[in-house]
Amino acid sequence: MRAAPRGHRERIVYETAQQLRRAGVTATGLRHVVALADAPRGSLQHYFPGGKDQLVAEALQWSGTWAADRVRHHLEGMWQPRPSRLFAAMVDDWSADLRTRDFERGCPVAGAVVDCADTNEAVREAAADALDTWREPITEALVGMGRTRRRAETLSTLMLCGLEGALVLARAERDTAPLRLVARELAPVLDA
Repeated sequence: MRAAPRGHRERIVYETAQQLRRAGVTATGLRHVVALADAPRGSLQHYFPGGKDQLVAEALQWSGTWAADRVRHHLEGMWQPRPSRLFAAMVDDWSADLRTRDFERGCPVAGAVVDCADTNEAVREAAADALDTWREPITEALVGMGRTRRRAETLSTLMLCGLEGALVLARAERDTAPLRLVARELAPVLDA
């Protein structure tokens, strides 16, 4: 999950997303994020008058947009697109990221949901919106591959459920085997 953030604001949002990937909302310290972003401390009040909830919501929005863009990127380079190939490309992306970062970072949306979705409605809503943003290009791709809209919506949800669950297991086990397994086992279902 890499980007080339430009200004202070963008770097703060990006670094917040990275911290959510590591430790969730509660353990994401605002001063630490500002330091990582190499931004002045006053940037938080200036850019995020809504405080930590606003910053986390924007980081989750950024994450959903990033994931949706990755789906579109995979589709652009795919010869003879099939649902299982799209899912495998998504799994490969996450597998490479986990290995590169020594399993230290998972999905920022999952981190936020696990940490405080039951106690913070703003974070829960932002996480749900991020997942919808991610799911939309998957659904559209599946419709383009000949699935009915209803079936495409079901399969895109199944893909995200399988991916998120496999990410949790992969981080816990420090092994990408759960990701490979879910891609292999879901392939016949996705292509049926």
